[in-house]
Amino acid sequence: MKRFSQHLGALRTRVGATGTAWALAAAAAPALALGLGAAPAHAAPLPGGLGPCVPGSCPNPFPGINNGPLAGRDNAINIFVGDDFLVRGRAAEAEGRVVVLDDFDQNKDPAGSSLYNLGIVGVGSRVPPPTDADFLTTGGNVTIAPGQRLETTGGILGERGIVRYAGTESGTVNGELVHDPDAAQPYTALRTQLTAASQCYARVGGQPRQATGTAVNEGGQTVFRGDGTSALQVFNVDFDLTAPGGGQQGIVFENVPADATVLVNIVGGDRTINTYSGGIDDSTDPLNAYRERLLWNFPDATTVHLSGTGQMQGSFLMGDQASMTTVTLPGINGRFFTTGSLTHTSAATGGGGQEFHAYPFDGDLPDCGGTGPTTGEVRVVKTDATTGDTLPGADFELWRETNDVPGLQTTGADPDTRVTSCTTGDDGRCGVTVATGTYYWRETAAPDGYDLPDPAVFGPLTLTADNAAQGVQAVAKDTRSTVPPVSGEVRILKTDADTGDVLEGADFELWRETNGEAGLQTTGANPDTQVTSCTTGTNGRCSVTVETGTYYWRETAAPDGYDLPDPDVFGPLTLTEANADAGVQAVASDTRSTAPHGNGAIHLTKTDRKDGSPLAGAVFEAWRETNGVPGLQTTGADPDTRVGGGCSTDTAGHCAFEDLPAGEYYLRETAVPEGYVLPGDPVSGPYRVTDSSTAVDVSLSNERGEPCKGKDCSYGY
Repeated sequence: MKRFSQHLGALRTRVGATGTAWALAAAAAPALALGLGAAPAHAAPLPGGLGPCVPGSCPNPFPGINNGPLAGRDNAINIFVGDDFLVRGRAAEAEGRVVVLDDFDQNKDPAGSSLYNLGIVGVGSRVPPPTDADFLTTGGNVTIAPGQRLETTGGILGERGIVRYAGTESGTVNGELVHDPDAAQPYTALRTQLTAASQCYARVGGQPRQATGTAVNEGGQTVFRGDGTSALQVFNVDFDLTAPGGGQQGIVFENVPADATVLVNIVGGDRTINTYSGGIDDSTDPLNAYRERLLWNFPDATTVHLSGTGQMQGSFLMGDQASMTTVTLPGINGRFFTTGSLTHTSAATGGGGQEFHAYPFDGDLPDCGGTGPTTGEVRVVKTDATTGDTLPGADFELWRETNDVPGLQTTGADPDTRVTSCTTGDDGRCGVTVATGTYYWRETAAPDGYDLPDPAVFGPLTLTADNAAQGVQAVAKDTRSTVPPVSGEVRILKTDADTGDVLEGADFELWRETNGEAGLQTTGANPDTQVTSCTTGTNGRCSVTVETGTYYWRETAAPDGYDLPDPDVFGPLTLTEANADAGVQAVASDTRSTAPHGNGAIHLTKTDRKDGSPLAGAVFEAWRETNGVPGLQTTGADPDTRVGGGCSTDTAGHCAFEDLPAGEYYLRETAVPEGYVLPGDPVSGPYRVTDSSTAVDVSLSNERGEPCKGKDCSYGY
């Protein structure tokens, strides 16, 4: 692909001094006037008038997800991508207008469908762009892999499905192709405006925007509790929205006014949402009600993963222009604006049919002065201290001065604010577009064969309105290492003490023997040195490459359903020059937790019906028989009683409901792994739980198949 900087440079040249981002094509001027000018002083829409529906003919309200007749026409941009849009795996559809500043590249899994629908889709809001609008606009190339097809007419007679592109076109496109070197010209300014807005929504004066509520990850769900009154509900999140071990969880909003705008700022360089929340039918999940006034804002992340089995609700904004967002969720229902790149694909575990559905964002966001604060580029150039040659592969962090203490502080009670991380490319440069302020580059890892400089901080670099156009830059010089240290892997393998199966989700710390005392000391005046922390993955392993020496693994949290071993320290493991290539490893075995004395438990195992392999990601509810009516009743005047929260099976197919009083229980399956279908009756039981410590073991299975769409899937419960 052509480098994005070349595309953007050419577009900027053509924009000239008066280049304004026309976010809404033919309807641009009226939309901008209504969008920015009519907003109250304390609130504003997204930059460039993005968000609301633009006639066309806008339905009011927008219909829920359906496969019925077309319900209207919306001329607004539904998906904006500041770099490349990659279609991979078995992804299916992108509804609404799509603008890509660089390349659109479709290269799907050849084992699945060869078709990707864009503009008009089979299932969604069914509100496509107007017939004469550009359905897809690119500032670069349109590339469709051999044997595949991009469909932009919906197969409807009379639809033009216009694809306007500035670069080259190859492959099969069923739509009207228009080659236009200036195709993306009206939209280039949006990228910088969206970056600035994303930062502004998350921070004021370098400090986190004042939250109106709290966000708490409770394991099985993350709960956002508002203040019950504010028209703008602000939540600040510095964690992944995942269950322990990275599994799926629910998303719940509480005490949020029905007409409030909800702004969720998710900060950090690498973030994941893995959820089963959001439904095809708006009546099945409360999250759907927030769809058109909910914005998920990622101001810092360079890597974003949106995964799970839910129909995710709300609009998305990714502000880091070097970011890659990977979407494997079955559905995104709302606007999707990223200043970086987008990969629309299916999960590695299987399944397909991932879709973007076009819904407006009608919320009132913080007023960031129209397009946000003045921004410019803060750069660092990495060079060889002797030759002056530029060096790729140096890792840096960019920090903003926020605590008013001279110099950079990265730890303590009041550190400065980390903005993002970056690795120098072939040109030896890292560059980030940020709002005016004072910044520092901190080198965290030197290129191979080089030593970290001392000091490793470069700055302060002060970006002002006067120098924002040129940006500010530091030069960091590294010296070649004299003798590269010998290093190798120190590993830990976590297993089930009874079965020997590997276990995901165990938390460990790696410590280096440094105080000369036998065994591991983690406290006191002279403890050993903690190297890092790690959580075991699906292979049950943690592995860290370190220099030769003596190490200990310390287990700090057992996987769900298991007890910490006693002792919880494994080692010493001595890494030497002789064994560095092979590395050294310890095995840590955990025992399953038992139900508390006096209560029972239900232990569930979920498998593939055909081959018996364990299935992760199936979600269950437990209900206790309390109304005396045979079978499970979940609604009506006298339903049975739901016990606890939802439970999602792990990679071993296990899910446990513990501490259950004696009685009869039912299990109700509410979500299945990708690529599988709910059984004809999702309720099993009753199961008799006694007051002994012996658990009731339940084995259930799923068949592969396509998830249901556009019809009743509730089975009466």
